[in-house]
Amino acid sequence: MRYVVIGSSAAGVNGVRELRKKDPEAEITLISKDKAIYSRCILHQYLSGHRSLERLCFAEPDFEDLYKVNWVKGVEVTGLDREAQEVILENGERTGYDKLLIATGSHTFIPPIKGLAGAKNFIGFRNIDDIEVLKEVPKKCSHIVVLGSGLVGIDCTTGYLDMGVKVTLVDFAGWLLNRQLDERAAQTYIDLFNEHGIEQHYGVGVSEVIQNEEGNITNVILTDGTDLECDFFVITAGVRSNVEFLQDSGLELSKFGLVYDETGKTNDDNIYGAGDVSGLSPIWPVAVKEGMIAASNMAGVPAKMTDFFASKSTMSFLGVNTMSLGMVTPPEDDDSYQVETYEKGDVYKKIVHKDGVIVGALLQGDLAYGGVLQQLIARKIDVRRVKKPIFEVDYSDFFHIADENYEFYYADR
Repeated sequence: MRYVVIGSSAAGVNGVRELRKKDPEAEITLISKDKAIYSRCILHQYLSGHRSLERLCFAEPDFEDLYKVNWVKGVEVTGLDREAQEVILENGERTGYDKLLIATGSHTFIPPIKGLAGAKNFIGFRNIDDIEVLKEVPKKCSHIVVLGSGLVGIDCTTGYLDMGVKVTLVDFAGWLLNRQLDERAAQTYIDLFNEHGIEQHYGVGVSEVIQNEEGNITNVILTDGTDLECDFFVITAGVRSNVEFLQDSGLELSKFGLVYDETGKTNDDNIYGAGDVSGLSPIWPVAVKEGMIAASNMAGVPAKMTDFFASKSTMSFLGVNTMSLGMVTPPEDDDSYQVETYEKGDVYKKIVHKDGVIVGALLQGDLAYGGVLQQLIARKIDVRRVKKPIFEVDYSDFFHIADENYEFYYADR
């Protein structure tokens, strides 16, 4: 069996691992634009100098030998010939496959901002090449504007905290990490960023950038008229899936990216997908699992992606730990959602449930309750039947034995 995997990030690398585990004698080829394996989740630590390039790597030092994989490095796949079952490389070469895993990830979306075209001093924050450029910025620039306050934007901002530059954060959303946090949890980080000298503008976009005669951005104009001094502009406001090479392939694509089912299979029985290429922005653990699920099915071992909460994030910025799970801000016009909160000092906890089923949660300052929360979710506990305050439930509440089968159950009866 000939397997080809495109992409060497979370989904692709773990796909290779799983393929080798399930099919010890197969021929596996990995093709990637990147020449090294690295975690995009901690690129900001490379920017700040807290990690070396080697310490960004999440694969084994002998990855290629250990998994007996032929890794074609630094080469982009530019086309797909499904009839011949071959991928087409940028150098014109072709690589044949019996089963193909597409894990090409995504790239920074550059919005059509007035005055941006042709500017020299702006970049995205997505791969190691971006970071190599951004590491040099503090040597010649002093005012950096970051557009986007999602996880990538916050990573970029924190990466510059101790580098002697002024950073301004801009986002159209009402608060930072809008997808992961509610306004209360976000305010903790907003206050901390203020204390560290980060200027922040929320609820506004960028209407225009001003270039000088040399083609460098000197000012960023916000939609409320605010004029920001800027000598380097970093865009982290969104991503687009890397599916350009699939446009004429006949594979099903949505407006977001490659379409595949819970087994990873596309509309071609021999082609699978995993990770950011779906355009649905799966977090790292989800991308890892999608790669493993797809690889297992490619090797003939049935498996399905069944995780209910694909939007789980655990983060730590400026010494504050937070876990976000599912829907943390329910619709204001839907009273079928119930919200339970707990606040004490620096600790904030929140559970959102509907018809007794937990659909979202936030833990900030103390993540110890996360284990109990996972039990409530995994065991499908109807939280309306919980007899004690929900945030006082502990592990002992699960340690009751049913006489009929000697299994542990939650004592809600």
